[in-house]
Amino acid sequence: MIITKKALPRRTFLRGVGVTLALPLLDSMVPAFTPLVRTVAAAGGVRRLGFFYVPNGMIQDARFAPPTDTGFELPLIVQSLEPVRKQMLLVTGLDNKQVEPLGDGNGNHPRATGGWLNGVHIKKAEGANVRAGITVDQVAALAFGGQTQLPSLEMGLDGNQVIGACDNGYSCVYLNTLSWRSDTEPLPVENNPGVIFERMFGESSDPAQRQAQMRDQRSILDSVLGEFGRLRGTLGAGDRVTIDGYLESVREVEQRIQRAQNESRTTVDVPDRPFGVPRTFTEHVRLMMDLLVLAYRADITRVATFQVAREVSNNTYPEIGVNQSHHGVSHHGMDPEKMALDAKINAYHVSFFSEFLQKLQAIPDGDASLLDRSLMLWGSGLGDGNAHSPLNLNTILVGGAAAGMKGDRHIRFKGEPFANLLVTVLDKAGVQHESLGDSTGRLTI
Repeated sequence: MIITKKALPRRTFLRGVGVTLALPLLDSMVPAFTPLVRTVAAAGGVRRLGFFYVPNGMIQDARFAPPTDTGFELPLIVQSLEPVRKQMLLVTGLDNKQVEPLGDGNGNHPRATGGWLNGVHIKKAEGANVRAGITVDQVAALAFGGQTQLPSLEMGLDGNQVIGACDNGYSCVYLNTLSWRSDTEPLPVENNPGVIFERMFGESSDPAQRQAQMRDQRSILDSVLGEFGRLRGTLGAGDRVTIDGYLESVREVEQRIQRAQNESRTTVDVPDRPFGVPRTFTEHVRLMMDLLVLAYRADITRVATFQVAREVSNNTYPEIGVNQSHHGVSHHGMDPEKMALDAKINAYHVSFFSEFLQKLQAIPDGDASLLDRSLMLWGSGLGDGNAHSPLNLNTILVGGAAAGMKGDRHIRFKGEPFANLLVTVLDKAGVQHESLGDSTGRLTI
């Protein structure tokens, strides 16, 4: 029998005026008669990494850490993760001792952020002479980046000021970014979903042209629909369903961005406010996480960092009945009422992570799901926020089924460096990197 079917390249794009739209993994990207078990390898299968940061530590008691290692009821802070608990690890007992003063005095908040993904003791500096170390996401980006449109995405919800001093003689850059390309090259966080969207789907190098395109309320998808129509006629029924769902997701996210931009134009008088940022935390976090789902699904990037809020965050959350600042209640002084409010904020943040993970879980990626082929790490650079302690960090790790990871467990370590977990995550993603910061080896997870 002569096999005439030809596979589409995994890196297939639809191109239009100022637009490049990457496609998700399709059956048509797999050579004819390729066994399903080999689907991902045959189609250039990938693993995706995500690192999500929350500030001011997390409550260190039974509200996060169950008393047993298996067969436990999910504690308060992580109850929303029930739908993905089979792929979830709760990790406690890891330390990041490089965040401790080590002769530099106060400043554990900036040290916690600046040293979270690299395991280094950052330089106390206010100006251009900042110094930290390459972070785990950028190690992965060097390995994966040549295969994707964007080597990595650096996302956040707060402002991204990087100039001046913000805390105890430390530059604002330490608080406002998680990613370092090298010892001296921090990568700024982007909090504007419109800008993220343009990075993912727009080609124009002229910011004014891109802004005008969005303000015109015309979908960027319109310029690729002609090419899509021609491609669609060559696809099987299953692929057409996949493409239709994917494009609908892109258009829905775009419409939400446009609505946010309209609100910004009509309700804000300050002309230099970040363009298109939704007015509420809930809208903002969901929109940004949905953009990240799209980026992973279309293989636009395989590596991302996401700063839910920066250290010393004074955000309040009236939508859940918390009108006191997060930083304030994190310094609870063992007051049960403040501890309860702190845990409530922790749980609220995790609930959005759960929504994000469930979306990854629902999207096929070859013979598995996006979540199976991803590894997502959620945590904080401080363990006990009340004491500014970087010891016994509470961390959530979800995904990795394709790399043999088994979830529904609580793993308790005994003071090993947090950087050991970062190196282990790289191993699970197929990235060989011998050490990072103060790492001393791999962890059994």
